[in-house]
Amino acid sequence: MTLATDLDRRFMAAAIRLARRNLGLTAPNPSVGALVVETTPDGPRLLGRGVTALGGRPHAEPQALTQAGEAARGATLYVTLEPCSHHGRTPPCCDAVIAAGIARVVVAVGDPDPRVSGHGIARLRAAGIEVVEGVCAEEAREGLAGHLARVTRGRPWLSLKLAVSADGAIGRRDVGNLPVTGPLARAHTHVQRAEADAVLIGIGTAIIDDPELTVRLCGMESASPTRIILDTGARLPLDGRLARTARDVPVRVLVGERAAADRRRALAALGIEVTPVPEGADGRIDPEAALSILAAGGIGSVMVEGGAEIAAVLVERDLVDEISLYTGVGSIGPDAVRLPASVAFALDTEVGPFAVVRRRSFGPDTHTLYRRRASAA
Repeated sequence: MTLATDLDRRFMAAAIRLARRNLGLTAPNPSVGALVVETTPDGPRLLGRGVTALGGRPHAEPQALTQAGEAARGATLYVTLEPCSHHGRTPPCCDAVIAAGIARVVVAVGDPDPRVSGHGIARLRAAGIEVVEGVCAEEAREGLAGHLARVTRGRPWLSLKLAVSADGAIGRRDVGNLPVTGPLARAHTHVQRAEADAVLIGIGTAIIDDPELTVRLCGMESASPTRIILDTGARLPLDGRLARTARDVPVRVLVGERAAADRRRALAALGIEVTPVPEGADGRIDPEAALSILAAGGIGSVMVEGGAEIAAVLVERDLVDEISLYTGVGSIGPDAVRLPASVAFALDTEVGPFAVVRRRSFGPDTHTLYRRRASAA
C-alpha cells in the first residue's frame, strides 16, 4: 500500500478548496476539484486545474488534463472524488486519465455510486497507474456530503439553520421576518445558501415572512439555490416574493396529492414547478417522501430555513444531518417563539445526538455548527 506524503496532503487540500468554488452549482453532480502536478528538480509545478462546471459538466478531471496538455504525461493527478468509470452524458474520466499518461492518482474519497464504486480506481490500477486513496478524506467529505447522502441514503444532506436570541427565542408570533442577528451573521447565511443545492421552508414561513430566499451578496446573486416550499394545500400566495421571482430563480412547491387542481395550475402559470407528494397520517406532506423525490431529481444538499414547526418535525424524524445555529446578543422578550423541545434536546451536547464541530464569531453574534454523531446516524 502506497502512503501519502505531506506534499500529497498539501495539494489535496488545495483541490478541496477549489471544489468549494462551485458548491451548490453543479447538481445533479457533486462539485469536485482536480489538480495536475509534476515533480521537477526545483520542486512541484502545477500544470492544470479543474472544478466541476456549472450544471455538472464537464467534470473536473478532463478540464485539468486539457489545461495541462502533453505535460500531464508522467504527472500526478489529485482529485477529491474517485474518477467515474461509466459512460453517461460524457465519456468516463478514467479513460481521459489513462489516455493523458498520468502516472499517479491521489484520491480523497471513493465514490459510493454503484456505477463507479471502486471500479474507477480498479481501472486506473489495471492501466499501471499508481493510486493513493483516502488523502484528506474527512475534509473532502464535507463538500461532498450532499452527493454521499443522495447516493447512499436516497435523500439530500439536510442542514437546519436557526437563529436564536440571547433569551432563547427564534421569533415572535405576531412579527414576521424578525432580525435576530446582525449583518455579518446574515451575510454568512447567504454564503451558506449559495453553497446549497436548495433552500427549504414550510408554507407557514412563506406566508408570515414573505421571504425571497435568494443570495443577495454583491457578485453572488447568480448562486441563488432552488427554493422549495412544503405546501400541502398549495396555498403559496400568488403575489408574494417567491411567486413573483419564480422565473428568475427556480421555485418548487411540494403539494399534497389532494391539493386543488386550480391552485396547482395558478402556481404553475407563474413558472413554479409543482410536485405532488404523498401525505402522512397527519394529513401533511410526508417529509421522507419529499426528500426522496428531491434526491431523485438530483438535489444533494438542502438548507432548511423554516420556522419552529418544520425544525421540530425534521429533527424528530432524524432527518437533520447538521444544525447551523446563530446566537444573537439581543432579546426578543414577550410573545417569543421558543426552540421546540426536540431541537433543544438535539443541541444538548451532553445527551443529544449532535456534537459541536466548530464555533466562530460574526461581529457580536456567534455561529455554532453541530453535526450528528456517527453513532447517532
